This record gives sequence, C-alpha cells and structure tokens, in this order.
Amino acid sequence: MGREAICKCDWAGTTAKVKVLLESTELIVRGDIRKRVPISNLRNVEAQSGWLRFNAAGDQVQILLGVPAAEKWATAITTPPRGLARKLGITDKSIVRTIGDITDEALKTALGEAAQISAMSPDMIVAFVDTPESLNAALRAAKPQMLKSIPVWFAYPKGPGHPLNESTIRSLLRNNGMVDTKVASVSSQLTAVRFNFRQLG
Repeated sequence: MGREAICKCDWAGTTAKVKVLLESTELIVRGDIRKRVPISNLRNVEAQSGWLRFNAAGDQVQILLGVPAAEKWATAITTPPRGLARKLGITDKSIVRTIGDITDEALKTALGEAAQISAMSPDMIVAFVDTPESLNAALRAAKPQMLKSIPVWFAYPKGPGHPLNESTIRSLLRNNGMVDTKVASVSSQLTAVRFNFRQLG
C-alpha cells in the first residue's frame, strides 16, 4: 500500500506524535509509540472526523490523519487483498495449460480457480522453471502456442542462490523475440513474470 504519515496517535491511552506506515501486510508505528500489527489483526476499522480508529489485540487505537486520509486508510485496510488468481488473470472461464512440476500451494490454489487445466486451446500457460534447462524445455513446449499470442507466466524461485534468476529469464526470452509484460509475487517462495511474443508491424 505504501502509505505513511506523521501524526498524533493514541494507542490504548498512550498519546504521542508518531510516524505511521501502512504496508501491504502490516501497520507500523514508529517514535515514542512503537508497534507492528498485521493488517489481518485490525478490527472495527473506521474513519471518523479525521481519526482512523480500530482495535488491535484488544487495544483501542486512534490516529489523527485528517478526513480524506483517514477515509482512504480505512478503505485500504478493509478492502480484501487482490487474490493471486486475479493477479495472474485467471478466472472461472480460463483454460490454463501448466508446464513443469507445480507444487507451490498458493499457485495451486490460484490454478484451482480456472475453469479447466488443459493443454488444448489454453488462454494462458503457467510454467514452473528452476534451472536454465527447465526454462529452455518450457520455452520449447510453449512456443507453438505462444506464436498464437498465448501469454506464458514463468514462475521461479525467489531470492539469491538459485540456478535461475530474473536476469537469466529476461535475457533468454528477450533474445528469443519475447517481451515481458507483467510481474507478480506468487508466494513467499516464488515470483513470476509474464511473456508474450513481440508483435511486429
């Protein structure tokens, strides 16, 4: 979410001027009051007269943000996070082809929202790759359908120390006439980048 403010905060009766950050998964308070609370643990969230009010682990909290900001923060906190299936473009009408051994639970759950998992006439392809060899194999398998404008998500392990990384993927696929069009975090273990063949003319 990336919101932040320097403001007055009353946390369970303790009042101070603090810096508050609203991240994608937690609310962080810095200064004379120091707290880190998962957004999923915030209860009874509301904006009232410029105050953002909520309960956190039994504590009554109010943060003075001003009317517009308090309303935006309350909306951001109470809006469910965008699901992985939606980020990948998977709907209950999608036909998705998979390539590779997909064991990541978050990715499996997202794929479960598709209408069908099939190599026949897919709307998109999701490939798990973790080595240069598996990337090349996935590319060979997907290429005939990619040439028909079917996009491919290449999901690969996050972080350093893996035989395959984002730079390697981008270099190989761009050299094969493809363009990356989107990136998505899949889970704590995987990230994914979507490629299409570059359209000429």
